[in-house]
Amino acid sequence: MIATPAAGNRVEPAVDWIADNSAFTGRYPGDTAYLQWLCRRREHRGRCAFATAPDVVADSAATLSRSLPMLSRIRAAGYRAALVAQDGMTAAAIHFPEIDVLFLGGTTGWKLGAAAADLVAAAHAHGVRTHMGRVNSLRRLRYADSIGCHSVDGTYLTYGPSRNLPHLPDWLQTVARETVTPGDWHSNH
Repeated sequence: MIATPAAGNRVEPAVDWIADNSAFTGRYPGDTAYLQWLCRRREHRGRCAFATAPDVVADSAATLSRSLPMLSRIRAAGYRAALVAQDGMTAAAIHFPEIDVLFLGGTTGWKLGAAAADLVAAAHAHGVRTHMGRVNSLRRLRYADSIGCHSVDGTYLTYGPSRNLPHLPDWLQTVARETVTPGDWHSNH
């Protein structure tokens, strides 16, 4: 599950989760409030894949300025820190030892382009896990897998749980059976 300060959702017992900062919705509560929110969920941090540092949608320079001071603070709170990559971000701008996860955010066009795929490759070279946000279709899941993302999130299940839940295991099995390289995906889709 995804928990955010803005959603007001609670972390369910025994459920794996990620902590997202609510910047995508424009409801980031500020650094102090976000860290307090994380600290109030301390008992669940062992099941938390990562906590995102604050970002600015589609702006790599502003994201780096906003995120870099928070990465160590998120780690100090006991969470794995995720940098949310945004449009224009390059591997040269990222100090990989400071992050635990590279989260592909940004606009859809950028996220599905060569620059984002290059960032995933650079993260892998540094031993950093990768995640893609807004994966709401089998096609997007195939793409995320093809460039090497370790995990994904999306709202597909939220907007029709009883109708959409049966599709998700099929999607995962389909992707597990396929072996698609990034070059193949771009040329065939």
